[in-house]
Amino acid sequence: MRELAKRDSASMKEQGSQPTDRQVPFGRPITAAEEREAIGRVLDSGLLVHGPVLRQFESLFARFTNAPHAIGTSSCTAALHLAYHALGIGSGDEVIVPAQTHTATAHAVELVGAKPVFVDADETTGNVAIEQIEPLITGCTRAISIVHFLGLPVDMQLVCRLAERHGLHIIEDCALALGASLEGTHVGLWGTVGCFSFYPIKHITTAEGGMAITRDGELAAKLSHLRAFGVDRQQGERRIPGMYDVTMVGYNYRMSEIHAAIGQVQMDRLPGFLARRKQNYAVLTQGLREIEEIDLLKSGVADRISSHYCHALILKPKWAARRNDLIKELGERGVGTSIYYPRPVPLMTHYREKYGYREGDFPSASRISDRSIALPVGPHLGTDDMEYITIAVKEAICRVTGG
Repeated sequence: MRELAKRDSASMKEQGSQPTDRQVPFGRPITAAEEREAIGRVLDSGLLVHGPVLRQFESLFARFTNAPHAIGTSSCTAALHLAYHALGIGSGDEVIVPAQTHTATAHAVELVGAKPVFVDADETTGNVAIEQIEPLITGCTRAISIVHFLGLPVDMQLVCRLAERHGLHIIEDCALALGASLEGTHVGLWGTVGCFSFYPIKHITTAEGGMAITRDGELAAKLSHLRAFGVDRQQGERRIPGMYDVTMVGYNYRMSEIHAAIGQVQMDRLPGFLARRKQNYAVLTQGLREIEEIDLLKSGVADRISSHYCHALILKPKWAARRNDLIKELGERGVGTSIYYPRPVPLMTHYREKYGYREGDFPSASRISDRSIALPVGPHLGTDDMEYITIAVKEAICRVTGG
């Protein structure tokens, strides 16, 4: 490994680039004049909420995912929360939740007063271990939460059969999975509802925002009303200005026209973004496969198209304790990294103390959390950056391991 890293580093220097001079950020939103112009048009219109731009953005998103209904929200967490609320899930109910996910996935369950019941990850993909779900189902279980980890679709056919047997809803957390599909069906449309994130470094951004998609027209209408206080008609639907009724307790989870304007432009960019991610992922995979100190999560599965959110390397057990040292070394070489996720959610303080989970309860999720480093493949980078990351990883491993 040391000789390989030296050779790669020498090649880099011959090309006139020093490793420490270069910056490869983990994520960066890509916006330009088109987004600024779109924002300007909204500001000039004087209509900043409840306007046509959000409806247009929802229509574009629905067309891309082939969803009958799309409902814009203030965040993915808001969309998840609305979904559980709209389905009547609450106190006394249980929801099966992957241990390997962002805390928002579980928070949405807690926010409606239900209990998240956590299940371990599949150690080869990071997705939920489907075979471990059924033993956790009780008479109180109302739904299964599914997370498409790092953009790789879960085997939804198995999950749907399981949910159907037990009469359960499926809530898909697609925060990292825009553009991912299974057997030609976009993620988010396999279950009852799918929720997406437009945080700045996701596949597209609206600065902040989210979207729910569903095949159920009645549910879509309820989500739409819930996101805006539960009023029975929006401003453009009111015969007399200021006159409306409230038919349910709702939230202020609206997406503004400004955010939607950014999203409209981003939807035009999305196919190019996804193509760049796929190419970057392939180049980085080829390079990382040469490194014997690491394993890679499985990303190529038949009939499943990944959204290639990022690349995760898994340090082999011998070097697991040096993970943070390796991250520091990569940072010194200008390579931005992240961790997905720092701990399994049930082992974070709130959930551990509330429900009594202990270290060792989720071994596969812990393996990924404790030994993984997430590397960037976003469209703000090119294939030369992937080659640079590969060299940087090799050099950093040599430095840390003394190999």
